[in-house]
Amino acid sequence: MQMGPITPECASTMPALFRERARRSSEAVAYRYYDDQTGCWESMSWQAIARIVARWQRALRREGLQSGDRVALMLRNSPWWVIFDQAALGLGLVTVPVYMDDRAENVAYILNHAGAKLLLVQGAAQWVPLLQCGKSLPELQRIVTLEAVAGVPAQAAASVVVGQAEWLSSTDKTDIPPTNPAPDDLASIVYTSGTTGRPKGVMLSHRNFLSNAWAALQCATVGDEDLFLSFLPLSHTLERTVGYLLPMMAGAPVAYARSVPQLGEDLLAIQPTVLISVPRIYERVYGKIRDGLKEKPPLARQLFQQTVEIGWARFEYRQGRGRWSPRLLLWPLLDRLVASRVLAKLGGQIRVAICGGAALSPEVAKHFIGLGLPLLQGYGLTEASPVITANRLDNNIPASIGLALPGVEIRIGDNDELQTRSDCVMLGYWRNEEATREVLSADGWLSTGDKARIDAGGHVYITGRIKDIIVLANGEKVPPADMEMAIVLDSLFEQAVVLGEGRPYLSALLVLNAEHWRRLATSLSVDPDDPAALRDEQVMAAVLGRVAARIGNFPGFAQIRSATLYLEPWTVDNELLTPTLKVKRSRVIARFKNDINVMYAGH
Repeated sequence: MQMGPITPECASTMPALFRERARRSSEAVAYRYYDDQTGCWESMSWQAIARIVARWQRALRREGLQSGDRVALMLRNSPWWVIFDQAALGLGLVTVPVYMDDRAENVAYILNHAGAKLLLVQGAAQWVPLLQCGKSLPELQRIVTLEAVAGVPAQAAASVVVGQAEWLSSTDKTDIPPTNPAPDDLASIVYTSGTTGRPKGVMLSHRNFLSNAWAALQCATVGDEDLFLSFLPLSHTLERTVGYLLPMMAGAPVAYARSVPQLGEDLLAIQPTVLISVPRIYERVYGKIRDGLKEKPPLARQLFQQTVEIGWARFEYRQGRGRWSPRLLLWPLLDRLVASRVLAKLGGQIRVAICGGAALSPEVAKHFIGLGLPLLQGYGLTEASPVITANRLDNNIPASIGLALPGVEIRIGDNDELQTRSDCVMLGYWRNEEATREVLSADGWLSTGDKARIDAGGHVYITGRIKDIIVLANGEKVPPADMEMAIVLDSLFEQAVVLGEGRPYLSALLVLNAEHWRRLATSLSVDPDDPAALRDEQVMAAVLGRVAARIGNFPGFAQIRSATLYLEPWTVDNELLTPTLKVKRSRVIARFKNDINVMYAGH
């Protein structure tokens, strides 16, 4: 049977890609997932997935949905996310992914704005708050829940909610002829989790998705011998394109992690060869490693640091940017004693580790690459489906966001803004022509909102965010995101927002890690359970000292002179984080306005 990658020319839409993969690899494993009932990892073949997709299509057709209608899904990562997506796309429907942890009010806005007629949810934790949030859902005619409808108010469920077992049970066995959407037809509306204002619905076509997945596949060889571990939400376009469509093109199976807290166990159990993540995951692992080293004797710490340094020198030499040195002969020994033991905690088989969604600290990148992890940073936007640039295994400059993907044009526009044009660029924003015109030119160039430079070799470096530059009262400019990224590399700090627009100096709002706060408070002989301790002078001096140590490489004027400390984390539930875990700066600033005024009182 013919295996190998499936090109966009062979399958020009997402349902065509699915059908072709099911034909070529019918008996091969498509997906693995953890079954809570059996307590085991289970596998599903492409043939089995295709049969279930056909059954779901019959149920969707019975709802009277027409080609072009919108249907939404609010699920954990699992084969059923893919099954619903493919069932809907195969009928010409438009899918609207929604984050599992999003607030009910925001979900209601998305459903109404998109005009979704059906919503698939995980269980009562999603649909009960949605129906109780007080927002009317005039176009939503059905909510299907994977979990049984039980133990919930009958009046709430009676009209629209049905369990998937019941919903599927009445379907007949009649085969439904596949709908053949055109490549440029709308496939999905993906609502961006903006840090300000209402989310905008990014309209992505079949061509957008598949062009991007195929271009990304050219950047790192992936085949049916690989195994992906999926834990970023499939509602995140990076995971959907690179963690779902790309493996389908390549014929590689995907295993779905149980949760982020269980990620360490799942890495050991699955032993993936490809891992897709956001910087915060690498930062947390980095923090744990550093904390663990503090408990080790000096010789062990020195050996670890030497391993990273020699590993980095080896990487630079193999990239053609460094000289050979006799100390590189130590690598096999250091790998056996240190590096391989650390990477074994990530499963020990990773061939490609991809990082996107936000900037990765060069310090963290050097740490993992020095240990031998093949870590590639990329860059993209939902509006570009999403990947625009990526490093390559044989041309990897971790401080950059890589080279443009094959077939993707990039340029530096006015105000040093990075712009892109390709088949990956969105159709526009759903029901928002004004916003579309603001970012998409008549000749197809998408404005990213990020400042950048491109070196002679084509590598791109992000130099700032056009709208997120702090201008101090003296006219000096500060990139807050870079400073915040540096600060949270200290395990004491979970979250940070740097302030100072129009002010005489910088300040910060800092959320502390509870465990590390107790250690710090105890070392300073203050009560960690006393809220007043967060305002103690010696506590503040110690905190500002640790902040200064993290931002020492920034210019002298970019120093933080005041801070307010918190123990309650900023979350999606308290509306201070987006579903992709980005801080909503404007919300944080508004929420803690009084604290900010105190920090600048008298100035």
